[in-house]
Amino acid sequence: MRSGVISARDRERIVSRHFLESLAFGRELAQAGLLAGRVIDVGSGGGLPGLPLRIAWPQIEVTLLEASARKAAFLEGLLGDLSLSGCEVTVGRAEDVARDVKYRETYHLAVARAVAPLRVLLELALPFVEVGGYLAALKGSRAAAEIDAAGPALIELHATVGGLKILPERAGVSMCIVVIRKEAATPDRFPRRAGIPAKRPLR
Repeated sequence: MRSGVISARDRERIVSRHFLESLAFGRELAQAGLLAGRVIDVGSGGGLPGLPLRIAWPQIEVTLLEASARKAAFLEGLLGDLSLSGCEVTVGRAEDVARDVKYRETYHLAVARAVAPLRVLLELALPFVEVGGYLAALKGSRAAAEIDAAGPALIELHATVGGLKILPERAGVSMCIVVIRKEAATPDRFPRRAGIPAKRPLR
């Protein structure tokens, strides 16, 4: 933490619930051969899971995408404190940034944690992923139900489910990794304008 005071109990919970979870996520991705090249953390928030992934697997290049200017400024400061190269912060909503040719379909892997239901996340994240690349999302106990609900979005966005992996429970929370493979280019109409994917999910 860069500021504020937290108790030892809170510190232990943060390490277990957030950092260790991110590293367990990364280990599974690395074992599956997915953690390579350019990676984008969509809705990075406090830098999770993107920052731990970049620190533990220095061969990857990571973009931390965050819509909140305040959170993005925090991340910029944190990168400076850590003197961490190979990692950049981009400020903006996914729906807007994905229209920029610098970012669209240029990443091997997109990762996301606690961003949106899968059927919404697919529209936000897949436009960043190259054809043949992957989206890996950390999900809770409703992961299977989210996959079922995402069927129409998978068809519209030319993607398939590549796997579902249950992680060991941490801090009393069950987590799963959902892997999505991008089979063809994202149609030009996606993502729709800011706010629409969440308000009117593909169905």
